[in-house]
Amino acid sequence: MRRSTFLAAATATALSATLIAGLSPARADTATGGPVLSDADGWDEPGLIFVTAHSDSPLTHITAHFYPLDAPEGDPEAGSTEDFTQYTGQDATSGVWRAPVHLADLGDYRVTVDLEDASGATVTGALSPHTLRYQTLVRIPELTATPAVPDYLHQQVSVSGTAVATDPRHPDTPTPAVGVPVDIETGRGRVDATTAADGRFTAAFVPVQTSVDLTAAPGASVNYPGAIDLLSPKQYLHTTQAPVRFTASTHALNLKQGATGTVTGRAEIQTTAGWQPLPNTTISLAGLDARNLPSFEVGETTTDSHGSYTLHVSSYNAAPAAELMAGNGDRPFQQLATEPFSLHVAYATHLDMSADLTDTSSLKVSGYVYYEDARAHWPAKPTITLQYSKDGKSGWKNAATVPIKLRYNKPLSVEDFARTLTTTNTNAYWRARFDGNPDLATNTTKPVRLYRYATRITGFHATPDPVHKNRPIRFTGTLQYKNGTTWKPLGESPALYFKPRGSTTYRFVADLGTDKHGHLNDTETAKQDGTWAVAFDRQTGDHYLRSARVTDYVDVR
Repeated sequence: MRRSTFLAAATATALSATLIAGLSPARADTATGGPVLSDADGWDEPGLIFVTAHSDSPLTHITAHFYPLDAPEGDPEAGSTEDFTQYTGQDATSGVWRAPVHLADLGDYRVTVDLEDASGATVTGALSPHTLRYQTLVRIPELTATPAVPDYLHQQVSVSGTAVATDPRHPDTPTPAVGVPVDIETGRGRVDATTAADGRFTAAFVPVQTSVDLTAAPGASVNYPGAIDLLSPKQYLHTTQAPVRFTASTHALNLKQGATGTVTGRAEIQTTAGWQPLPNTTISLAGLDARNLPSFEVGETTTDSHGSYTLHVSSYNAAPAAELMAGNGDRPFQQLATEPFSLHVAYATHLDMSADLTDTSSLKVSGYVYYEDARAHWPAKPTITLQYSKDGKSGWKNAATVPIKLRYNKPLSVEDFARTLTTTNTNAYWRARFDGNPDLATNTTKPVRLYRYATRITGFHATPDPVHKNRPIRFTGTLQYKNGTTWKPLGESPALYFKPRGSTTYRFVADLGTDKHGHLNDTETAKQDGTWAVAFDRQTGDHYLRSARVTDYVDVR
C-alpha cells in the first residue's frame, strides 16, 4: 500500500498563513495521480459538509475532521464524519461528496480531510482552504409582491415574506426567525422591515422603474448571533405604462435673441376609468440631433394638479428641429408622449444710421450693421430699407432699399451701407431698418426728424427802370419760407446775381440784406443794361431749401 500523510494539526503560524493565502490542493506526495483535496465547505446548507476532490483512481473513503477555529494547537477534534455520498460527478474519480455534520456547539470550524482511493493511495489531514460555518441559517425562501403588475391607478406595491431560522444541529426543524431586520432592494431604492413573531414581514414602496428585481436580505440580529444571512430569490416585477396625450398652444416659436416664448397646454393619461388629467408630470422641450434624437434641453416645466402646464421657452438655444415631451422614457406608469416643435432664434443685430437733408432735397444716408453671435449668418443678399413717417410713430412708408455689400461676412465685423436719393418729403421722420432672416433679427434705428422749409422771393423789382449810369439801383421784394400751408417772412441773406445784356451767364454780385419782415433793403450801382436775379441759394442754413431765382431787367442810359 502506498501512503502519504499530511499532519492534521499544523502549527498556528502555518495555519494562519494558509487561511489567508490559501492552500495548493493536497495530494499524495510519493506517487503521481493520488487523491487531491480541492475544498471542504458547508455551502450554506445547515448540518452538511461538501468535499470537492479527485484522483486517478476512484475515491473509496473520505473522513472530515472539525476543529474549533480558535482552539489551540493540539486540542482534540470537535467531531468528524465519514458518511459521505457522492453529490456531483460522473464517477468516483472526481466530483463533490456530501455528508451530515453533527457537532455540539455552533461556531466556525477548521476542516481537515482524509482521502483514500481504490489504488490504496491516501492523503491524511488535508487542510481545507475554507472553514465550516456551523451557524444558524436565516433565509427568506420567497417574496410576494401585491399587486403583481402595478399600474397608474395602483402604484403602491406591498412586499411580504417569511424569514426562517434553521439550526444546523436540527436541520429538519426550521423555525420562524423572530425580530430580524430585513433590507428590501426595490431597484433604485430600499425599504426596511422587521420580522414579527411568526417570522413574517411587510413593507410598501412605489416603483420608480418599469422593471424591478425585488430581493430581501435578513440582517444581523441579537436573537441569532453569528447567523448566516442569505439573500432571498429575486422576485421580478413589471409595471404597466399607460398611454399619454397632451396639447400645445403652438408647435413653433420665432424668438428674438433675449426674448422668451410661452407654450401652454394640458396632459392626460388613459386608465381603466378613461382619459383623466395627468398631474406632476414633466413637460420638456429638447432639440434634436442629426439622428432626430434629443440632444439638449431647451425648457422644462411640470403639470399642475389639473394636468395643465405653462412652459417658458428661452431663446438661448435655437432648435429648428425639436420635440415637446410629456414624461420621459423610464416613467414606470406612463408612456412617453411627444409632439414636433420648432424654435427659431433671430440673433441680435446692431444698427446705426446718419442722415442729412440738403438744401436741394437730397437725402444722404450712411450707416453700419453687425451681429455678435457666431451661430448666426448673414442673409444671401442683406439689405437696409429706408423709411419715413409724418409723425415718427405710425404710417411708415418705404423710400428705398439699400443693399449691403459684405466685406467680412463674419461676427463682430461691421458692414457699411450708404445711399443718396432725392425726396419730396422735406419734413418727415426717417429711420433705417435691417431686413433680417431666421438667423438674424430685424432691427430698426430710432427715428430722426429731417426737415427743410421751402423758400421763395416775392415782389422782386429793381428800380428805377430805366436808370442813369452810375446811379443806384434799389432792390425790393420779400424772402419767405413755407411752414405747413403758410408762407412766413424769413430774415436771411439771399444772393444777388447779374447777367449783362447779350450774355448767357449770371455772375454773383453780393448777398443782400433783409429786415425782420424778410424785406430786401440793399442797392447796387447801375453800370450796364442787363438782368438782375435774386435767389436764396448760398447760405440756406440747416432747415431751408433753395429758392427759385426771380429776375428783373433794367435799362441803363
